[in-house]
Amino acid sequence: MNQRHILIAVIGAALVALPFVYRDPYHLHILVLILIWSFAYTSWSVMGRFGLVSLGHGGFMGVGAYVTVLLWNHLGISPWLGIPIALVCAGALALVVAYPCFRFRITGHYFALVTLALSGIVLQVITATRDYTGGSLGYTPERTKGSHILALQFDDKVVWYLIALGVWAAGLLIWHWVDRSMSRYAMEAISEDEDAAAAAGVNVTFEKLRITVISALMTALAGALYGQYQMFISPDTVSGIAVSLQMVFAAVVGGIYVALGPTVGAIITILLAEILRIGFGTKAVGWDNLVYGVLLILFIIFLPKGILGSLLARLKSPTKH
Repeated sequence: MNQRHILIAVIGAALVALPFVYRDPYHLHILVLILIWSFAYTSWSVMGRFGLVSLGHGGFMGVGAYVTVLLWNHLGISPWLGIPIALVCAGALALVVAYPCFRFRITGHYFALVTLALSGIVLQVITATRDYTGGSLGYTPERTKGSHILALQFDDKVVWYLIALGVWAAGLLIWHWVDRSMSRYAMEAISEDEDAAAAAGVNVTFEKLRITVISALMTALAGALYGQYQMFISPDTVSGIAVSLQMVFAAVVGGIYVALGPTVGAIITILLAEILRIGFGTKAVGWDNLVYGVLLILFIIFLPKGILGSLLARLKSPTKH
């Protein structure tokens, strides 16, 4: 075991032990939100790092959240079964949208526009079916009268922290698996020149579909867990264009090419939202999206590698005298 593995083990043990040493409910709540959103942002960076800029991940997150809650409220299906069903729905939606795009070479800003439309459509469907989803007023999972484990409903924030921590760690493992797999080299070749990659034997459509579906499944899982933790979902919080743009912002600002970059982005977005909420109350509603947009433009121009990516690049570069 090298020093890196020892360091990871020590940090992991510290993160697991944290809620048992420090149990402040508010701070644990913020940490749970950071971990869940970090996982969601990581899911976007899994495909975004290869030039597949999706503005439709808010749609996948909405599918994950709403399908899980609707199955529980209307059919009594436990989230332990509802979440896999929601993931299948999100994966199928990703295939339906992405396959024609990749098959007919719809790339770049055209692909971004298609996914943007997807995000808007999911938002409109949720709003239009208000008799079932609650529409723009939001939707609340019914409190269980039986097993809290079966209903995936826990009042103890320590339990949710450990669940969120495990999911966040799984997201990092998926990111590293993609980074070290042959798919990475195939996707990098595709992002440079699709024709050359195809001539070299790369199945372009399959590789792009695989990375897109993986990303969609992760995002849907984040949405389902967010809904179960908050016990309230609405189109504005788990779906739509605003959520998609928030994912892009966090991943780019933190560092899209670094595993922990989206986590840094989540820390910034969650803390920014809390600071605005505490400092300005209802007067600051929507300000966070305005700040996201301005910062996104600045980071794309001046720090395209993001905060963590730029920091690591500077540390690795030799000192100039």
